[in-house]
Amino acid sequence: MYKIETLLLIAVAGLAAQLVDGGLGMGFGATSSTMLIALAGLTPAAASAVVHTAELGTTLASGVAHTRFGNVDWRTAFAIGIPGAIGAFLGATVLVRLSTEAARPVMSLILALIGLNLMLRFARGLTQRKLVEKPHSRGFLAGLGMFGGFVDATGGGGWGPVTTSTLLSAGRAEPRRIVGTVTTAEFLVTMAATLGFAVGMWHDLMANLAGVLALLAGGVVAAPIGAWVVTRMNPIALGGVVGTLIVFLNLPVVLKFLGMDSGLWVVRVLVLVLGAALSVRGVLKARQNSRAAGEREGATVVDAEPARLR
Repeated sequence: MYKIETLLLIAVAGLAAQLVDGGLGMGFGATSSTMLIALAGLTPAAASAVVHTAELGTTLASGVAHTRFGNVDWRTAFAIGIPGAIGAFLGATVLVRLSTEAARPVMSLILALIGLNLMLRFARGLTQRKLVEKPHSRGFLAGLGMFGGFVDATGGGGWGPVTTSTLLSAGRAEPRRIVGTVTTAEFLVTMAATLGFAVGMWHDLMANLAGVLALLAGGVVAAPIGAWVVTRMNPIALGGVVGTLIVFLNLPVVLKFLGMDSGLWVVRVLVLVLGAALSVRGVLKARQNSRAAGEREGATVVDAEPARLR
């Protein structure tokens, strides 16, 4: 049974994660999982199970919306989504079978790498290549999907940072098509991960239903706020800040597991300084890219208000 204080913290995690997702179009899983473990004290498996169960509704709704707007390439969605579902089921199964002591540093390592990926990605200012009309091979999509699904289940999030970022950097489709396709495929990944947790920890999942509802409640409250925030805050700066905070919270856990008990405050300070520097670089780089785009004919550049990622 959850205490009222714990449910409130989970709701706050859902609110914060939805604000991030509303601003970036990705990061709900990684942000909420980090906060559920750090603030609410959930185990890694319980945190990932709560997040994925809550995401069943949100990913389905997002997929339907993107379909209506014609943003989904169904060939790619199934080519990446089915292997992603397999990877997610395997990831959930692995996480359930790890002890809490072993799972915590593993999940923290995955989340720290996701945070680092966000820091470095947004530090580039989100420049997009000129589109190359050439479809990805099925083998590439299958490998990317399976890896992204496995990371998503074991890390409590990461499908968007792994798959969307990779496909956007390849520059073989419009950003809206990539975002819509990956978001739609994520429903299969979320469903498979939830199934994996249900098989491995059914009673625990039922015991955490209150946590699922609290996470959803926080997300629902934050949805309109996120829509307003995204009009006020530079998404590149937001991406850098979120990535920095995820690394800040998770990297010390990994280092402590490796035997580094002293000097962790120095690591935290260095992460904050590096994150701030990369965020500033990203904002300046985006402005530079926007000015350069205006001076070049026929160039395709994402400006300081980039397409939403997921």
